[in-house]
Amino acid sequence: MDRGTLTRMGHREDLLEGAKRCLLAKGFVRTTARDIVKESGTNLASIGYHYGSKDTLLAQAYVELISDVGGTFESIGAGGAVGEPGSLARFQEVWTNVTRSFVEDRPIWMLTFEVITNTDRLPTVRDHLVKASDEGRRGLVPLLMGGSEGDVDEDTLRTVGGFYQTLLNGLSVQWLFDADSATTAEQLTEGLRRVLDGAAKAEGRGETATG
Repeated sequence: MDRGTLTRMGHREDLLEGAKRCLLAKGFVRTTARDIVKESGTNLASIGYHYGSKDTLLAQAYVELISDVGGTFESIGAGGAVGEPGSLARFQEVWTNVTRSFVEDRPIWMLTFEVITNTDRLPTVRDHLVKASDEGRRGLVPLLMGGSEGDVDEDTLRTVGGFYQTLLNGLSVQWLFDADSATTAEQLTEGLRRVLDGAAKAEGRGETATG
């Protein structure tokens, strides 16, 4: 591989890392192409060559940032064991890690809300992230239920994955708005337990009535 090719490959990674730093410092809307060039030590032409546009580069940088955060959602519990997949113990453990991330990785989560509130100004970014959203749903399913992402079919993606993503989005709003009053992982788990108990009792009453 010649030096020119290596330089171009290096520019691609430098741009991505520079874009991440710019996002964390200035956000989507305020970051300019020149900011990224200055931060990455590259040039304006490299952005178009490697990513097509500044917005596409920023979108990819954001996806990598949030994906890295997602990698911290699963942890090893006491004795090296995690809650059984699908169990309330696993549910509480994962959401404990998620809520911790809202505090420790707050700047990254705030970027999500900047995109949501500026969709008209960031159409390219929005289109890119809509596609990435499905991958987020797909990753949440095995994290809480076990198995692998490859096992998640379309129906499971839209139902189970959609359910978990709804919880994630709702919790993020609470925690970023006011962490002191936000729902904790313990409270969320207890709420789910009560919902499941109520549903089981209702089903039992239904079977008794029809029997």
